[in-house]
Amino acid sequence: MSGTDYIRVKDLLVNAYLSSGARWPPKEPGKPTLQPIFITISIPYDIKKAADNDDLENSISYSALASTVRAALSPDPSAEFTPVFDSLESVGCCIYDLLLSESPYRSILHQIQLKISQTKPPLHCHAVVVESSATQSTDSWYLDRIRYLCENIECHAIIGVNPAERLERQLVRLNVSIDHPGYCPGSGKSLDFRSLIRRLYENVGKTEFLTLEALASYTALESLKELRLFLQSDLAPSINVKAAKPYALVFASASEIEVCRTFSDYPSEFKTDRVKHQSLDVPSLSTAVIAFGSNLGDRFFNIELALRLLEVPKYYSLQNAHAVVDILDTSFLYESAPMYVTDQPAFINGACIIQTNLLPLELLGLLKKIEATVGRVPSIRNGPRAVDLDIILYSDLVIDTRPLHQRQTDEYLEGSLVIPHPRMCEREFVLRPLKDMIPDNIHPIIGKSIATLLDEALSTFPVPEFPMQKVIPFPRYPLSSDSKALLTNVPPVPSNLTYWAFPCSPGSPSFQTRLMAILNSTPDSFSDGSVHNTLSTALDCARHATQSGADIIDIGGYSTRPGAAFVSVADEIARVSPVISAIRKSETDEMLRDVLISVDTFRWQVARSAISSGANCINDVYSFTGPSCYPYPSDDAMEQTIARQYITELKKLTREFAVPVVLMHSRAEAGANKNYGDYSYAGSKNSVVEGVRVELGIKVDDIVKGKGGIRRWLVIIDPGVGFSKTVDGNLQVLRDSSSITDDIYIGSSSSSYSLQFLSVPLPSKIESDRRRNPLAGFPFLIGASRKSFLGTILEGGNGRTTQPKERGWATAATVACAVQQGACAVRVHDISEMADVLRVANLLWRSH
Repeated sequence: MSGTDYIRVKDLLVNAYLSSGARWPPKEPGKPTLQPIFITISIPYDIKKAADNDDLENSISYSALASTVRAALSPDPSAEFTPVFDSLESVGCCIYDLLLSESPYRSILHQIQLKISQTKPPLHCHAVVVESSATQSTDSWYLDRIRYLCENIECHAIIGVNPAERLERQLVRLNVSIDHPGYCPGSGKSLDFRSLIRRLYENVGKTEFLTLEALASYTALESLKELRLFLQSDLAPSINVKAAKPYALVFASASEIEVCRTFSDYPSEFKTDRVKHQSLDVPSLSTAVIAFGSNLGDRFFNIELALRLLEVPKYYSLQNAHAVVDILDTSFLYESAPMYVTDQPAFINGACIIQTNLLPLELLGLLKKIEATVGRVPSIRNGPRAVDLDIILYSDLVIDTRPLHQRQTDEYLEGSLVIPHPRMCEREFVLRPLKDMIPDNIHPIIGKSIATLLDEALSTFPVPEFPMQKVIPFPRYPLSSDSKALLTNVPPVPSNLTYWAFPCSPGSPSFQTRLMAILNSTPDSFSDGSVHNTLSTALDCARHATQSGADIIDIGGYSTRPGAAFVSVADEIARVSPVISAIRKSETDEMLRDVLISVDTFRWQVARSAISSGANCINDVYSFTGPSCYPYPSDDAMEQTIARQYITELKKLTREFAVPVVLMHSRAEAGANKNYGDYSYAGSKNSVVEGVRVELGIKVDDIVKGKGGIRRWLVIIDPGVGFSKTVDGNLQVLRDSSSITDDIYIGSSSSSYSLQFLSVPLPSKIESDRRRNPLAGFPFLIGASRKSFLGTILEGGNGRTTQPKERGWATAATVACAVQQGACAVRVHDISEMADVLRVANLLWRSH
């Protein structure tokens, strides 16, 4: 076909009850008025087959279509329910619900265009019209556009340059059309045609302009002033005004001026941040919370792909040419048993906070398109899906697009947009992710915080047979040869190799602490330098680690011991990447080939090479800020610049490869900066633990939150045993490591650490610097193996000086302690021996 075919029902007459009244306001507020409206329904549809066969069976019966719409809108004395509509917009929503969300039309209609006219409109106007179009999504519909028209508003005003025209008011006709993206079905806000028409009639009647040009511009300004009261968001409408003088010309029906205006055309009248932002017709930004879940196929792949697609909305050719979606924060990921329909695989669930200029229905349309792209297919309600994306909250809006008679229940959600989600309060798999990000946010209807709602849900519902647990996914690298980017600006998403699960509540016996084996391919490490710095010895070590039960191998090529020699980026890559590549290419040992590998580096160039070779994780002792920035944020401009480069590059890298990261607490050189006096307010037995919370917490917030932040579920924290801590400080951290990630408030009103360097704002504070622990809920790793503080303890106990290799028994004590404290992993040198310690400790502390 050369163009688009349409099937159209034109000017269908329907008598409907409208609460907005007719010529005059309703006698009683809110009492509906029965009045005629005319509806034109245009449906894009390929009629070629019907035309070739001359058979209506191959087309849409416009007679049946018209009857269906009339039956749904018109009052029926025999029916129990009489449809009443708040506005013309709600009439349109009812038609869209009827034709795009309900059978039999749902299967054959994909887009509808409506023109709804009220020919008995408010006084002084010939007709008011709402034109719109909507598109069907997977299980709903979304509004593509909406336009309001006030046709032939008749006013009388002094207008003209002829002296005679200055003596008597003459008729002027105004036609006003409004293209406005701010209408959201179900929000309860509709354009008040009556108020707009009255405003124009009264104010235009007082004018005495010489030119139609000035009158048309004034009419647009007055219309925008009225619309400012109607706007529910900062999205700017476009006003088109035609101003005509029917009696101006003898040989023409009228003289007419047409203008198009927005807020930005009247900067002196609209001095707001909105107008500054709208100067390029770009809508301002709102915040929304999106929940997501997957239980089909590669669940982690599906979720990561969906989030990447979420941030490139222009790929979907949205009507909003300036569409913006940025992820600002993410929750942890959770594995949970299915609700409602239990005979299906377990779900991976999470949530994210986004900043967007899309309106709720536009955002819903985007989410449905992403679901279709990732692979969601129609399923039973609450059934399995490749990915499910739901708008849980949108700013503080309360929206319900369901028909009025369906809004008293939490049913009839399919095909509708209801915000806040009506079932969020009964769903642990929604509330837990929300608490990770916004525990103190208040539910806009219930009036309780997210944290309170979760506590109530957990106390109300029985303990599930399979409790929710947090999960850390590890992607498979190197990428397979058939992996490719879906879009040019979206990197390929890796498949999942495996994942670690651990309990939601600290101290739970339902998980096992894992073993991270150390493989230093360096000639000068403090403990095992030059032992594994050849390819063959490194492979032997890796093979021994997997056979001994190591869950992950940590490979490093640059010693962090005090006084270690400088190693160039190229040399570090040459030490690390060949070992990783050799492990991945092992032809005879499948267990070795698929073992998890972490690269121990603080350099993004080394991390990129290592991951490309097959690493699955980054272990950074400086937490993305480089080796010299202490304190962080630093007051030194040069250190700020260097640290910002490290954090920017490593965040970008982690987002691209979707790999977990271990972020360790340190203060530049390991043997320096051991004073934690700034945290004495926490008590002498807690000052170091508090210091770790504050200092590492600032970095983690900077890394996880804000545009470009990495996924929260990819972060493992390491309190940095042996780095910038005294013997007593190290023991304090080991003894109380579980409290480092407690969900408590930290800081003091007298704290002096600088916060100005953060790229994202800190959460709400209590008593100045008091705030929620940024490390709350994160899994943590303990690495105390063979550290010098153990040597100090042994020397002080019996005077025995030990070399690092002689500290195995002392290391065993720290491993047992780490298991008791709930560490997700321990990092060790003596692999087989510590594997034995771990097995026993896990049985002691994790089997009851």
